[in-house]
Order: sequence, then structure tokens, then C-alpha cells
Amino acid sequence: MALPVSHETAFDPLSDSCLTINAPLVAGWLVSFLQDEVIRRRGIRKAVLGLSGGVDSAVVAYLCARAFGPENVHVFRMPYKISSQESLDHAQLVVDDLGIQDRTIEITGMVDGYISAEQEISPARLGNVCARSRMIVIFDQSAKLNALPIGTGNKSERLFGYYTWHADDSPPINPLGDLFKTQVWQLARELGVPRAIVDKPASADLIKGQTDEGDFGITYLKADRILHYLIQGYSKTKLMELGFEQADVELVCRKVDGTHWKRRMPTVAMLSSTAIGEYYLRPVDY
Repeated sequence: MALPVSHETAFDPLSDSCLTINAPLVAGWLVSFLQDEVIRRRGIRKAVLGLSGGVDSAVVAYLCARAFGPENVHVFRMPYKISSQESLDHAQLVVDDLGIQDRTIEITGMVDGYISAEQEISPARLGNVCARSRMIVIFDQSAKLNALPIGTGNKSERLFGYYTWHADDSPPINPLGDLFKTQVWQLARELGVPRAIVDKPASADLIKGQTDEGDFGITYLKADRILHYLIQGYSKTKLMELGFEQADVELVCRKVDGTHWKRRMPTVAMLSSTAIGEYYLRPVDY
């Protein structure tokens, strides 16, 4: 009796199949998620978000327009004096395509009012000040408009800690937080985000020529492949056995391991059995 032949193929570390999403299904589910979390659970019908000209905020704007109607989506361009004109122009492409409500609020005065008293400031500190200033605007405008702030951070950035703590991650609702950057690009194409936005290199737009991948030292595509398996429990040794480059694996693991604190709420010193978020959880919190 002949033994069955195994047709199992070798693991391919260059395959993107693990990152492929059913983009139409994901888009529909995220629209329902936004409607459920914002309208049904909170009784709010308007959304506010920062529109940077990048793909993440553009995707969220498209999702919100479907979820709440363009008339109920308020986006804010918040340039600093060194922000690129291209970012503003790309944000305008989204506004024009969707017919959403938009406003430009310069944050230069806010930021410079603080940093003018500093002897010197690094690009990283300046970026953090800008990000936190933008969140002041977003939350204040949400109060003014009776709208809910919507976040735009993706899973790759969150795992790498590539955001400003208590700024980019502050909005209470985030539709993209469980999508890797490469999956956000897939979703952007499905939603019809302008190609000029989808195809350009991701950048925080703080320094001319700066890109996310340049800061990382690895492309999003390479990083996302490793992250996909890493967070499923694969060890560094196993990842390298599967064929991933040692330098890439070590870089990704180092970034994830070094930023756990950014993905947690503030640590509370527990003095009782009713410490909020530590012991005391209402049923809705589970």
C-alpha cells in the first residue's frame, strides 16, 4: 500500500500571503464598527480627526464618511511652519473627493510659544510637542462640535512605538489599530484613496526627506511579515530558522520589546481591591 504523498510547500519568508486581507469585507466591518462605537454606544453622530495628507488619516476619513455621512465628518489640517505643502495638498485631495468638512489650524504659534523658551530642541522632542499640540486642537474641536475624536494609528506603528504617547494614541476610537501598515495600503486602494497618497513613502513630515522606513531601518513590508509571526508567539530563533534575516528579526524584536510601556495605561499603585482598571472592572470593561 503506497503511503500518501505530502504536498506541503516550504515556508517562504518573502510571501505576503499572511498579510493579505479581504479589503471589501474589512471596509464594511470597520464602517459598522464606527457606527456601533460612536452612534449606538456613545450617542454621538459626528467625528473629528486630524488629516495629515498621509494614507492612515486618509483611510480613516473615507471610513468615517461612509459611517457618518460627509456632512458629519470634520477634519483638521494642523501644519507646523516646516510642514510640507505636499501634505496640505494631499489632504485637500481627500476633502475634495469626499466632500467632508475641513479646516486648517496652524499650530506654529502654539509650538513656538513653548519651544522659544528652550535652549535647543531635538527633532524628536519637536515632533512630540507638535503631536501633543495637535491633540489639544482635536479634543477642543470635538467639544465644540459635539463630535468624537477618531484615531488613525496602525498596528505596525503601535508595535514599534512609533507615535507620541498620549497624543496620536489619545482618541477613544481607532479603526486601524489592528491593521498592519501594508494592510492599510490594501484597504486604501479598496476605498479609492488617491494614488498620490497611497503610493508615496510614509513620513512624519518633520524633516525634509525623512521617511518612516528610514527611521526604522527596515521596510514596512519586511517588518510586517516578521511582526505577523512574532506576535503569534514565534521566538527569534524560530523566525530565523524559517528564513528571516537575523538583523531584521533582531531589529523588529528590539523595537517591540522596548516599547511595551507605550501600549499600556498608566501604572497605578494598587492600595485596595477597587483600583480602577486593575481590580475593579464593570462588565463592559471585560
